[in-house]
Amino acid sequence: MNPRSCRLRQSRDNPDDIREAALRLLARREHAARELQRKLCAKGYAPAGVDEVTAALAREGLLSDRRFVESYVQGRVRRGWGPLRIKAELGERGVDGELAEAYIDVNDGQWRDIIRATRSRRFGDRPPEDFQDRARQMRFLQSRGFTADQIKYALASLRGEEDAAWDGGVDE
Repeated sequence: MNPRSCRLRQSRDNPDDIREAALRLLARREHAARELQRKLCAKGYAPAGVDEVTAALAREGLLSDRRFVESYVQGRVRRGWGPLRIKAELGERGVDGELAEAYIDVNDGQWRDIIRATRSRRFGDRPPEDFQDRARQMRFLQSRGFTADQIKYALASLRGEEDAAWDGGVDE
């Protein structure tokens, strides 16, 4: 057992140690407040101390759910993920649904370009050859978090039917 782990075990409720651990995590990437709290509690820090430290970091502007959501959404969009998947992942990380909605508009036209690029990277620019190929592409795009209408658009756009296929995002 190394001396550093002994020191940490003895001071799991010390606010300075909790703050140091939180700052180390925040130095790597942005975190949502609840996500950071879960990570610190998983490391064995006292929940009361964790709540106190995360509240102080938020007051100081070092921890921001808005900044986290903005960064997270941009990163996922660059990787070709759809709006439904991104919203679900934000919820898993403890982000409020209203805050996620503010940064992800399912009906935004940007999803046209994103879904086409995502589909093209995986399957090339040719349309599906048969029903099985079409179903496989649809399952892939659905697993990436795109809506049914967005998927219909992506596949119809290969046949030159772009305007007829796009009517927004969410099926009602």
